[in-house]
Amino acid sequence: MGTTAAVLLWTLGVLALACGVLVFTLNSMARVTFALLASLVCVGGVVALLGLPYLGVVIVLMMAMEMVIMAVFMIAYMMNPAGLTPMSMLHNKRGALAISGVVFAALTSAVFVVPWPDRPRLRSKDTTVQVGMSLMGDQMLTMVTLGFVLLATMVGATVLATKRGRYDRFGDDLDQRPARDPAGGGVGR
Repeated sequence: MGTTAAVLLWTLGVLALACGVLVFTLNSMARVTFALLASLVCVGGVVALLGLPYLGVVIVLMMAMEMVIMAVFMIAYMMNPAGLTPMSMLHNKRGALAISGVVFAALTSAVFVVPWPDRPRLRSKDTTVQVGMSLMGDQMLTMVTLGFVLLATMVGATVLATKRGRYDRFGDDLDQRPARDPAGGGVGR
């Protein structure tokens, strides 16, 4: 790892930690959501810098969509305006501090207790295949096939759920102007 990558790795790590601390110090759900998003985007960058770019991008995309959806639902459905009313994100402060301290100590000691390998293993050039095989093993073909079947099922269900299509609205030759809506509303009534 080069100097630039190392500096970027440490910077993203510190930013992830700082934004994680902000999650527990900010006083509104909306601000906490975006602090958590920033923290998880930094974590995705760290994962990408550690040699798993596919997994890093997946983390960033997944967390961005999740946090944006959460923010939209807070703005739409929370009793206070957009989750901006001051509130405390900390509950059971002493218990949470004790549990987090014990977990941190256990994880830190595990770093020194685990027998790390002495020599580097030969790695696959394609990290995406490597992650896929480690996650799914011999069931990779099954999962890929299942993904296509689920996609076809969703598209088929959507097509079957709609009562009309473009041929219903624009005629057999798609030349009917204005469009006739068989449901009775819209343009061409």
